[in-house]
Amino acid sequence: MLRIALPNKGSLAGPAAEMLHEAGYQQRRESKELRIVDPVNEVEFFYLRPRDIAIYVSSGRLDIGITGRDLLIDSGAEAEEILPLGFARSTFRFAAKPSAARSVADLNGSTVATSYEGIVARYLTEQGIDASVVHLDGAVETAIELGVAEVIADVVETGTSLRNAGLEVVGEPIMTSEAVVIRRTGTGDDGTVESKVGQFLRRLQGVLVARTYVMMDYDCRVEQLEKAVALTPGLESPTVSPLHNEGWVAVRAMVPSKEAQRIMDDLYDLGARAILTTAIHACRL
Repeated sequence: MLRIALPNKGSLAGPAAEMLHEAGYQQRRESKELRIVDPVNEVEFFYLRPRDIAIYVSSGRLDIGITGRDLLIDSGAEAEEILPLGFARSTFRFAAKPSAARSVADLNGSTVATSYEGIVARYLTEQGIDASVVHLDGAVETAIELGVAEVIADVVETGTSLRNAGLEVVGEPIMTSEAVVIRRTGTGDDGTVESKVGQFLRRLQGVLVARTYVMMDYDCRVEQLEKAVALTPGLESPTVSPLHNEGWVAVRAMVPSKEAQRIMDDLYDLGARAILTTAIHACRL
């Protein structure tokens, strides 16, 4: 049975559970449940603190897990990312008082306060910056005002919190993060586990594709088919079937959902009619 670690709370928990439900896996009914078994899919789920998941996976006690890329790197655990999941995106940046620093090079000799000591220390080392790192649990914006540090490093979304604290970003982003599937570094010898992990990843990839594409159907004249197909090439190639009315064909293809409205407009201008889109709930590519 495949043993999988999932976040038990926070911004990762809800979207992870939703994705797994779309992938056909049983999920817990109450937030207090710490472990459930899905016998149909031969999977056992463990609901853990997001910060602890990389540690559990790296120990080999659990086969894979879902956590944030930031938490994986910050943990320093011997685990690796094997599939990005596209939700819980965030950006990490340095911030300081206006004019205190213009670039990362100006952080030499500074003290940096952060909740992600592992990420920041690693980044500073890679950049050749000699700075001290102070670990704080949350609300790091106040560290500068209280004199604990000259610089902070934290998640920046709109920048509103920084501006309210009288701070501004310094230099380029430290890193971008999102939810990821992880596994222990160097694993892959157990054929049975590998097969189950492969199936799990295919299901999640199917959900990602289903969320990104829609199925488009339309009718068009034969003489316009090549131009229409150029607009809707599909993944392999579109399905084309003759209609009862001579000179007309029906076309079906997957198209990116973000571009669907524009493609429908272009097809209509070509003379295509009966243009429809339908959601894709699951797929395998």
